Amino acid sequence: MLGYTVPAYGKLSPSDFSLYRKYYCEGCHQLRDGFGIRGTLTVNYDMTFNTILLNGIAGDVTEFDGTHRKLCVLEHSKADSDLMRAMAAYTLIITKWELADDENDKPSAKSKLISETLGTGIRKAVDMYPGYDETVGKGFSRLVEMENQGCKDAILMGREFGRYLAEPLRDIAGEHGSDDLDTVFTELTAAVYIMDAIDDLDDDFLDDTYNPYLPEKNYVNSKDFIAKNVYSLSKDVNSVIGSMQSSYSKIRGGMTANMTLCDNIVYFGIPESAAKVMSGQSQAKASVKNFLSNRKARLADS
Repeated sequence: MLGYTVPAYGKLSPSDFSLYRKYYCEGCHQLRDGFGIRGTLTVNYDMTFNTILLNGIAGDVTEFDGTHRKLCVLEHSKADSDLMRAMAAYTLIITKWELADDENDKPSAKSKLISETLGTGIRKAVDMYPGYDETVGKGFSRLVEMENQGCKDAILMGREFGRYLAEPLRDIAGEHGSDDLDTVFTELTAAVYIMDAIDDLDDDFLDDTYNPYLPEKNYVNSKDFIAKNVYSLSKDVNSVIGSMQSSYSKIRGGMTANMTLCDNIVYFGIPESAAKVMSGQSQAKASVKNFLSNRKARLADS
């Protein structure tokens, strides 16, 4: 989950823009304090949204200072928040399994180097939350199993995967967890999985890696494929985004903070990401290697 769960910046109020930057930077601070400077390489948009939403529901620490430095890694955490510390560990655990998935799809020296670079922080996160590690690992294993079975139902695969990733987030939410919140995270994962698959059509075709949308023959390129299948692809994307928005509307009334910022991301930002994917304009890739390589661009955007 790397880069689609972003605000619609053109529709953000100045106060929400500032709030988003504050949460993004705090994610960096929490990773630094908990897992060292190298851990800050994994700060990302999707975990930022998860933190904003969970903290808006749980109200763990809603008032904390931001930073005005360009490099978040130079600052320590501003929020004394158990929720944010758990989210930092979860971020590294997700990264561990994404790197393993990358290595399974296409082994490379770059993946190995990143795994070694983040190794100490990842091991600490796993020691802190072994249950999260086990659950996320099962989710990735289930996804690989479905790929090996040749499953072509991208929605089913995304939702199946999402159910596993939602379990640690429900634990982090504590008493504020709910079935509707689980559905938000499950459907969000499915939306990201589908967007990833569409975004990576050409790369997966060239690398001969699994993609539920790749046809067995007569594939030309992603532009041609999307043009020929625009209805079915849009139907898949809109189905899971609509379900996510419906569940979000049910939990919104219980939020104590961050409502308008979450509204922007859920109702404008994620659909904008989907539109960019469908038009071939997206630059968000599933690969952790690409994600870390593009960190400078992410910092400039946020």
